[in-house]
Amino acid sequence: MKIKQKIPQEIIEIAEKLNRNGFEAYLVGGCVRDLLLNISPKDWDITTNAKPVEIQKIFENSIYENEFGTVAIKTDSQIPSLKIIEVTTFRSEGQYWDKRHPSEVIFVSSLKEDLARRDFTINALAIKIPPSNENLEIVDYYGGLDDLKNKILKAVGNPYDRFSEDALRLLRAIRIATEFNLTIEDETQKAIKNNAQLLQKISKERIRDEFIKIIMLNNAALGISKLHEFNLLTFIIPELENTIGISQNKHHIYDVWEHSLRSLDYAAKKNFSLEIRLAALFHDIGKPQVKQGEGENATFYNHEAVGAKITKKILIRLCFPKEVIDKVTLLVKYHLFYYNVEEVTEAGVRRFIKRVGKENIDDLIKVREADRIGSGVPKARPYRLRHLLFMIDKVSHDPISTRNLKINGNDLMENLNLTPSKRIGYLLNILLEKVLDNPDLNDREKLLLEAKKLNKLSDLELEKLTLQSKNKQQEFESGILEELKKKHAV
Repeated sequence: MKIKQKIPQEIIEIAEKLNRNGFEAYLVGGCVRDLLLNISPKDWDITTNAKPVEIQKIFENSIYENEFGTVAIKTDSQIPSLKIIEVTTFRSEGQYWDKRHPSEVIFVSSLKEDLARRDFTINALAIKIPPSNENLEIVDYYGGLDDLKNKILKAVGNPYDRFSEDALRLLRAIRIATEFNLTIEDETQKAIKNNAQLLQKISKERIRDEFIKIIMLNNAALGISKLHEFNLLTFIIPELENTIGISQNKHHIYDVWEHSLRSLDYAAKKNFSLEIRLAALFHDIGKPQVKQGEGENATFYNHEAVGAKITKKILIRLCFPKEVIDKVTLLVKYHLFYYNVEEVTEAGVRRFIKRVGKENIDDLIKVREADRIGSGVPKARPYRLRHLLFMIDKVSHDPISTRNLKINGNDLMENLNLTPSKRIGYLLNILLEKVLDNPDLNDREKLLLEAKKLNKLSDLELEKLTLQSKNKQQEFESGILEELKKKHAV
């Protein structure tokens, strides 16, 4: 097979330099698999019988700061994935002390021994890189070529040993099988299911990283389904499994689990962001806790708020960054916003923008689209959603925060002879509410006039008005009236 032309010149030059100094050089791992599948590799790994100290003698511009025989060679490439090439000495590994890291690394002279420690046969292939006038040679000791051809994912050697060595391979198996549409070989399947509990030995950060890779696949929903099928989901997000078999009402044809997967599938097919995909998967995760009744009239009052709390707990447990946690939690909390063209005013839309943040509107709409398609309806954006976007655009330049007012706290203190206190905040928030109802009031003189009138009130009266304002801000998300929620059985 002549695939040398697909290999970057930087890789070939490193390999040929190793050859000239009397050492072997092979491409190994995922890059070989990707080349054979006609996929552009994301990274490149070379293995050699040269020891780290020998590699560094050959390549002066290199770094060796680990115990695993991997030397990082710097190149002059302008391509990010080729600026540093990792070259690793043939090695075998001792016992894995924490189901992830070997207790010792032993350098060996045999490529076959090195490949024996790999996870799956399709990742245990190697390409020998000889001098430039020779064809490339594929080295296959463990049947990886046939497995790749037959779309089989199979562990190298005893699958129980492979997963016991490194429990993260359990998740990698699901990710690789999902990404490349592979069937997991029977014994490998059994080993995954029987060793699922080993995930408890893996750090939450590593589980998170592998989970993200799964959810960012084009067929992410299939990946989540496989995690459940192979007993792995219960050790990652058991809350999701609580949605299985939770039937809904006349507005849904799928149970909560199937609906959530379909919502994620839409988000993935649309290439939406990580945050939107997570929100699509978790948006109804609170329904099992709040469900009342059965059949077509079942209700799920307040599931969005409960779901937001559950979502936050999950993401904290998996060590997601704070900005991701905050964003996804917000999207889940507000995914059920009510909007009726006939009932919601421009002021209501302004309050909605103020509450969820202008920067989150587009993502919230996308979550709503995923929710709709996941419910089996044909249109992602019906007239009501399109009208909402029109209204948002229409009021986008109107003030929605006290920062947008034409006066500030200093103006109030100067003109009303006030000192710094809660009273300043009360006045600004009440003025904002008036401006949300009528943006034309956002004029310095008009606002000062209103502020002077309000200043005649006591602190207690101002506090009550502020509380009323906060309650009024919730009208959009709650559907204005509780009866509307009952009407729509949400």
